[in-house]
Amino acid sequence: MSASSVNRRRILSLWLPRLPIDRIKRKLLQNGDALDKTPSVVVAKQHNAILIYALDDLAVRAGLSIGLPLANARAICPELTVFDADEIADRKTLEDIADWCDRFTPLVALDPPHGLYLDITGCAHLFGGERALLQIVSGAFSRRGFAVSAAIASTSICARTLTRQASGKIIADGEEAAAVSPLPVSALGAGDPITGGLRRAGLKTIGDVVSRGRHEITARFGAGFTTLLEQALGQGDAPISPRKPLPDYIVEKRFPDPVATDTVIAMNLSALASMLVTAMDKQGKGARRLEASFFRTDGAVRTIAVDTGRPVTKADMIDRLFRERLDALNDPLDPGFGFDLIRLSASRTEIVVQQQRDLDANIHDNDELAALIDRIAARIGGKRVVVHLPQDTHIPESAVLAVAAQHHLAAAAQAAWPERIESEPPLRPLRLFDKPEPIKVPFAAVPDGPPHQFTWRRVTHAVVRVEGPERIAMEWWKQNGDGPTRDYFRIEDDAGLRFWIFRDGLYESEPADAEGEAVPVRWFVHGLFA
Repeated sequence: MSASSVNRRRILSLWLPRLPIDRIKRKLLQNGDALDKTPSVVVAKQHNAILIYALDDLAVRAGLSIGLPLANARAICPELTVFDADEIADRKTLEDIADWCDRFTPLVALDPPHGLYLDITGCAHLFGGERALLQIVSGAFSRRGFAVSAAIASTSICARTLTRQASGKIIADGEEAAAVSPLPVSALGAGDPITGGLRRAGLKTIGDVVSRGRHEITARFGAGFTTLLEQALGQGDAPISPRKPLPDYIVEKRFPDPVATDTVIAMNLSALASMLVTAMDKQGKGARRLEASFFRTDGAVRTIAVDTGRPVTKADMIDRLFRERLDALNDPLDPGFGFDLIRLSASRTEIVVQQQRDLDANIHDNDELAALIDRIAARIGGKRVVVHLPQDTHIPESAVLAVAAQHHLAAAAQAAWPERIESEPPLRPLRLFDKPEPIKVPFAAVPDGPPHQFTWRRVTHAVVRVEGPERIAMEWWKQNGDGPTRDYFRIEDDAGLRFWIFRDGLYESEPADAEGEAVPVRWFVHGLFA
């Protein structure tokens, strides 16, 4: 490998040409069903015809191929076993495989419909080099029942082109053109129209295409194909799009013998937390989002995430949060035959601001409150722990906004709430209903006055004391036309119960509906005083 290749990316391309049929056979084996020793194919409806979408080795030996009509296939091989295509299940399987590939690099991208890209730049040496890594990955797929073609090159398009024709190739930087030139033009994956046009022009291999002038190829087949050709030759490159963003910090532990007991798993997770905190502390960072990934030996991957309200800089706090999260899982962490890799990552970090803590007791109180909120959120979910913030509006049901406590704790501490006037009764009820509940009012004292009695929840209440009205107009600029006006009253009944009720609309100017008919004034109870 040349010295310049050290500075270039290295991409491992994986292609699973028989993913649909391999997925079906794996499922049959997992269900305990015996596999038929007859050729098997997966079919899909394309262009109003049922065509072969995928096939196994026996079907290939019988002379079948992808794209062959099912009727023709049955004529060639009458004992054919046929399965229907399920692209959603195939996609799910490909994503599960991509999760498993995270053990080699966090930069894994999908190459639909049946391929993957792994950016292994700078990490191949962890597995004994590129050749050893290629053998590890290919062997793991074969043991799990998947046919796979793999190649490594400096560009993703070059590696993908090789997987279509020459599996197991490792191309050094600068040797891409020599590697792909003998391959047929179909290996580029440019599509049937372009591939057919190249063949009609007598250009059967990639080398034949390269021998022609670029301006000639661009004029005939478009600039997109020319760009694709250059990337296959290593003369240009396009970045891959990883499925997951690269975490800020990653630490992991690999096990030669899989671990399965809760004690060992917890002990290793604690050790990883210490390693992660040490790495972040060197740059003065703290974690706001943490993810623990558990890789099972059978390929299943389980990822558990916790969020924090403030940057976490202590290993014991990380350990405690994950213990709370693991204990509260509805679907417990199942080790199966054991985990061979545990990874802890900080996917979102912030610079930790140092504060004077010795003389300010409020800082300690805030830290303890934030830690308590994080622990509760780890157990029941961050969206269920809320704080309330005041809103600049006079609409009662919109005056308070419930937000996640983890992300708005500082704002809640600095929020300015209206001060209550001493010796005066509260203007708003202690309990405000999310949605005002209708009440029946037989009549009011005057058109704009309070009711003498009302019925709520099948109970009639006689009014003995009244304060009001407090008139509140709705935000007409947010509605179509003028919104209704509310007159609020503080009511006390003969049993001493106190209510906050309002009249929706005015008697002297009854609103009209879309047909011009009068809409009756309605009454509601909006809250209860203590």
